[in-house]
Order: sequence, then structure tokens, then C-alpha cells
Amino acid sequence: MSSSRSRATRTNAPPRDIPATGLAAPLNPRRIAALLGLAVLGAIVGIAGALVQPAWFPGGLLLALLATAGLFYGGRCLMGTQPGALAPAAGWLISVVVLLGGRPEGDYVFGEELGLALFMLGGMAVAVICATMSWSPQPGADSGRPGK
Repeated sequence: MSSSRSRATRTNAPPRDIPATGLAAPLNPRRIAALLGLAVLGAIVGIAGALVQPAWFPGGLLLALLATAGLFYGGRCLMGTQPGALAPAAGWLISVVVLLGGRPEGDYVFGEELGLALFMLGGMAVAVICATMSWSPQPGADSGRPGK
């Protein structure tokens, strides 16, 4: 078989209509509203986590990180794409950075440096993990048995 024949494209292949996903998808007002809602939820979870983690240090930190993980993963599953995890992560990060600013008197919301570092690094790590997942759960998965 010649190399030119093996490189030829198939002309009898049926045309495929592949819908655009992710950033290539057309703008949808419902999708934009959902992403903005997730960003607001991310800001709320960031504020709540900033208040909870210094109050009950080891348990509050774990609770705050579990809440962020649940929101980021839930956004990823809800939207089915990376922006579903990135929108609440952006809202979370913005709210936490604003709370870091503090007041002119010198006090701020976060209790201690260790809790702050673990909350920031843990939240960012969870955001990166959820945003870079290579799969999202598929609804209606069968049992995997052939012939069913």
C-alpha cells in the first residue's frame, strides 16, 4: 500500500454535527446568569469560611474547605465545563482578598496566620483540582453489562 493512499481522507464518512462546548459555545443568557450566580455563591462561601475558620480553628477550617470543595465541584457538575468551577472560585478568591485588606485600625477578619495560609492555599488547591478535572459525571450511566 502506498503512503499517499494511506493518508487519504475518507470521503464516504458521514458528516458529524459536533456541538461547541466550553468557551467556544455560543453565548446563552441562562448560562451567563448561572455563572454569575455561582460567582455570588462563591463570594458568600468565602465570607462564611473566613468567619468560621478562625472561630473553631481545626474544625472550622475543615468545614470551610469542605464547603468550598462542595461548591466548586457542584458548579463543575452543574455546568459540565471548567467555567462552572472557575466562576465560584473567582467569587471566593475576590471575597477572601477583599477581607484580607482589613481596616485602617490594623485588624482584619482572619484570626491567625496559620489558619489564613491553610484556608487560602487549601481553597486555591481545591479550585485548581475541580477546574482541571478531566471528566464530569454523566447522567444515566448504565450498569456496564453488555446486552442490557
